[in-house]
Amino acid sequence: MKAALPTAETRAAPFKIALESGIAARMTEKLQSFEPATGNLLWEGEHNDIDAEVERAASAWMHWAARSVSFRVETMRRFANVVRAQEEAFADLIARETGKPLWEARTEVGSVINKVDISVAAYSERTGQRRLEGAMGARQNLRHKPHGVMAVLGPYNFPAHLPNGHIVPALIAGNAVVFKPSEKTPATAAMLVDFYHQAGVPADLVRLVIGGPDQGKELVAHPLVNGILFTGSARTGIAINRALAGNPEKIVALEMGGNNPILLWDTPDLATAATLIVQSAFLSAGQRCTAARRLIVKDSLAPAIIEELKKLTPRLILDHPHADPAPFMGPVIDNHAADGLTESFVTLMSMGGRPILHMKRPHDHLPFLSPAIVDITAMSERPDIELFGPLLQIVQVDDFDSGIRECNATRYGLSASLIGGTPEHYDQFWASVRAGVINWNRPTNGAPSNAPFGGVGVSGNHRPSAYYAADYCAYPVASSETEHLRASLGVGVMPIEVDTSTMGD
Repeated sequence: MKAALPTAETRAAPFKIALESGIAARMTEKLQSFEPATGNLLWEGEHNDIDAEVERAASAWMHWAARSVSFRVETMRRFANVVRAQEEAFADLIARETGKPLWEARTEVGSVINKVDISVAAYSERTGQRRLEGAMGARQNLRHKPHGVMAVLGPYNFPAHLPNGHIVPALIAGNAVVFKPSEKTPATAAMLVDFYHQAGVPADLVRLVIGGPDQGKELVAHPLVNGILFTGSARTGIAINRALAGNPEKIVALEMGGNNPILLWDTPDLATAATLIVQSAFLSAGQRCTAARRLIVKDSLAPAIIEELKKLTPRLILDHPHADPAPFMGPVIDNHAADGLTESFVTLMSMGGRPILHMKRPHDHLPFLSPAIVDITAMSERPDIELFGPLLQIVQVDDFDSGIRECNATRYGLSASLIGGTPEHYDQFWASVRAGVINWNRPTNGAPSNAPFGGVGVSGNHRPSAYYAADYCAYPVASSETEHLRASLGVGVMPIEVDTSTMGD
C-alpha cells in the first residue's frame, strides 16, 4: 500500500516545530534577560499586575488628552533630548541585550530620536484639525480624538525603535500607553520607559508590563484597553486578531513578518547585485521582518550569482557586538532560535534543497550562526514560512512572468525588491507583486520612517505604521457648529389652521 502524500500542514510541521522552540523564554519567578553573545545574565525584574498597570493608565489618559497638542509635542521633544543625552549608554544596552553590532544599535537609537519630529509632522498632516465650509453660516470642523489606553506589544529585534514608533504617535494624539516588550528584551524597554518619565511624561501615563505570553494575552483582553498596537510574528498577530474578533470597539494594528522575495533579472553587475542580496538577507542576522528570505533568479544568471554570493558571504564578520573590527552581524536572539534555524536548514535539505553555504554553529553554547544559502528549486513543495534568521533560499525560473508568480507564492506580503531588469520590468514588477514595500535596485529592508510601513496578506491588517501611525492613534470626529439656534421644516408639515370666524368683528 502506498503511503499517503503529506498535506500542507504536515509539510510545514518540521519548520513549525523548529521555530516554535524559539518561543520559550528563560522564565523564573522573575523575568530574566541574557546577553546572546555571552550567555551572561543582563537584567531581571518582577512580573507586573496587569489590572493595576492598566487602571493607572486609564486614570491618567483623560488629563493628558486635555492638555494642548503643543504641550504634548514639547514633552516629546524633551524625550528626544533625554535620549540624545544618553545615546551611547542606550546603544550599548541594546547591543548587549539583542546581540546586534554596536554600530547598528547606535542607528536604532538615532531612529528613536528622529521619530519625534516625524510623528509631529504626521500628526499635523494626517490627523490635524480641518475647517470646512458649512451652509447658512455653520462651521464644519474635522478634528481627532484619542482612543484612550493603547497596549503596545513590542518585538525583540528592534526593542526600542519599533515600540517607540507606536508610543510617540499615541502620546502626541493624547492616549495613555501600557507597553509590554518582548520577554527577550525587557532591559531595553525599561530604559526606554524611564526616558519618557525623565522627560516629564506622567508616570501613570506610560506603564511598563514585564512578563511573558500570558501577560500579553491578559493585556490584549483587558476591558479598559482601547487599542492594540502589535509588532511581531504572524502567528501571534493572527492569534490577537482572532481573540478580538468579537470586540470591534478595540482598534487593532498588526505589523507582522514576511517571506520576502528578491527577484534578480538581467544585469551585468553581479558583484553589486550580490551585495544588495547579502544586505537584504543577512543584516541584523536576518532578524528583520523585511529581510529577504527568497532569492528568485533567472536560471541563466544563477551559476554566476551563486559564485558571487559564495565569495562575498563568507567574508561577513560574525562576532560579538563590541568586537574590533566591527562585525557585520552578531548572534541571533537566543539558543532556542538558533536551534530552530539549524533544524529548519536540515529539513530543507531533507526535502530536496541543495546546500550552497552550510549553516554553522561556531559556539555550541551560544546562538552565533553563519549565513546559510540553500537552492530549493528542485523542491516540489516549498514551505511558506518566515525563517527568522540568516537563511536564504534560492529559486531559479526561466522567464519574468514565472519570477513574479514565484514572488507571489506566499501568504505574506511585506517587502519585495527587483534587482536588475529594465524600467519596463520594474513597472510590471511594481504592478504585479503583492507587497507593502516594493523597491528597485535597493535592498528589501530599511524602509524610511517618513513613509507608511506595512504589508498585505498575513504581514499586516491594512493599518500601516511609521508615518501612517497617526491614523490609528486617533479617530476622526466631524462637527457642525453654530452659535445661534436656527431650524426650519420646509416639507411634510401641515399648515397652521387660521380661525376666520372672528375676522371683521
